[in-house]
Amino acid sequence: MRKHYNIPIFVPHAGCPHDCVFCNQKKITGYDHAQDIKEAESIIEDHLKSISRIVDETTIEIAFFGGSFTGIPETVQKEYLELANRYIISGLIDGIRLSTRPDYIDVRIVENLKSYGVTTIELGVQSLVSDVLELSNRGHSLQSVEMACRLIRNHGIKLGLQMMIGLPGDTYEKTLETTHKIIELKPDMVRIYPTIVIEGTELEVMYRSGNYVPLDLMTAVKWTSQLYKLYIQTNIPVIRMGLQATEALESYIAGPYHPSFRQYVESYLYLESLHHFLKNHKIEMFEIYVHPKEISYLVGQKRMNLNELEQQYNLGKVKVYPKELDRDYFEIKMNDKVFKVPKISII
Repeated sequence: MRKHYNIPIFVPHAGCPHDCVFCNQKKITGYDHAQDIKEAESIIEDHLKSISRIVDETTIEIAFFGGSFTGIPETVQKEYLELANRYIISGLIDGIRLSTRPDYIDVRIVENLKSYGVTTIELGVQSLVSDVLELSNRGHSLQSVEMACRLIRNHGIKLGLQMMIGLPGDTYEKTLETTHKIIELKPDMVRIYPTIVIEGTELEVMYRSGNYVPLDLMTAVKWTSQLYKLYIQTNIPVIRMGLQATEALESYIAGPYHPSFRQYVESYLYLESLHHFLKNHKIEMFEIYVHPKEISYLVGQKRMNLNELEQQYNLGKVKVYPKELDRDYFEIKMNDKVFKVPKISII
């Protein structure tokens, strides 16, 4: 499998006139200004020095993140794209990735982006339920999402969709509805972000006045784990779950932020699968074998998963051992029998 490497260039809030209730791009990205061309070039050069590139084994994209790239003045877009395109022509990178709003995409825009070598466009759709979009002040329609996705795919550009859970007015049922609609749009990849309250946003005002209650961490983990299963079952990679750990985010106001959010989700999937197995077997003392890199996920934060199993099923100390297995499965050895158990149970 080819490795993928992004060289991130941040354009915080640039080009976006909308003030979504959850958004303060300066806090989310950790940058208080868009990186100019000289800064961007320096960042690219520094990253290229640190990347161990083996021909045909690493895909490198320059990634313009943080704002709505296609809403930036076209002269500024051109400067960024021409810079990135020079590295494509020289063979040092393979393409350009950017994020934008679905209502900032049309035929002319997509054709222009493709001419510079843009290979991936990620759309922040956040929700595909009308009332959630309205309460979040997104300022775009469901139709604009569908049109943008169609244009991107028709031009041979990879499509990424970013969704948020726990927005104002959101429920688990609405989150599932958004997920099923995203699956119908057939993206090449998805990101799942739990909504958190950031300083300086309308959501902070709503939270402090009692008009918004964020999801707690474990609820967000459980919701995300079920969405993750749906995407995996339809062969859509989930390339991120949870916001990146940046210094700015450590001072967030409230909500289900954790620097190891994805690990919590992966651990919950193991716990769910273990419960499913144990409820369908006569329980004896057993041993668990799992891929070495999956041990921390199966065991859980501070041994959380094993502690729960031992208490609920009145077990002695459950032992977990490393074994070179497919990472999608683990083994349970009980009464000299070995059971192959899927990491993701279909319940």
